[in-house]
Amino acid sequence: MTAAVVRDDDAGRAAAIRILREGVVVALPTDTVYGIGVDLSVPGGIERLFEAKRRPADRAIVLLLADAGQAATLAEWPLAAAVLAEAFWPGGLTLVLPQRPGVALPMELTAGRATIGLRVPDHPSPRALAAALGPLPVTSANISGLPEARTADEILTQLGDAIDLVLDGGPSRGGPPSTVVDCTGEVPRILRSGAIAPADVAARLRSASLPEPKSAS
Repeated sequence: MTAAVVRDDDAGRAAAIRILREGVVVALPTDTVYGIGVDLSVPGGIERLFEAKRRPADRAIVLLLADAGQAATLAEWPLAAAVLAEAFWPGGLTLVLPQRPGVALPMELTAGRATIGLRVPDHPSPRALAAALGPLPVTSANISGLPEARTADEILTQLGDAIDLVLDGGPSRGGPPSTVVDCTGEVPRILRSGAIAPADVAARLRSASLPEPKSAS
């Protein structure tokens, strides 16, 4: 059955929240391209996400958050992370952080690693869903290896039979992916340069008297 399409408004988001709690996969707009997400608390949700996307199981999935406060429920929160989140969230910054001791996350979500990637997107839709459901596992709305979907029609073409609902917010904004900063060590590392310039990351850390980041390369 092809996924239903509803407007990305309050009513559409309420419908998405309701069926996410039932364990299905929903496509939603973000501040870059569309993503597909599941409710982290529903058993088997991450597996359904991988199945829909045909994603290799050795690749971790980022959690989108409603706000920075949700990060501390899942991850250690070093000063460098707090400084960068204050400066660049909501926005195009993903922080890689150590998982909090005692917080059980699905191995499929983290690819078996002891770290987790977190981001507060600059778009109200994923933040609204995360506020209602908790941190939301989201990956780009495409079959692995194919172009990222930028409209509801493109999502239906690639994933229409593998997901249940599309929140249609119009064509996606596009743009560069998030900058990824690893804050698991004493000196942050830039794993991927993207929407936030590395120079801006370095300047913000320097202003807080923290070590400037290294490049992963």
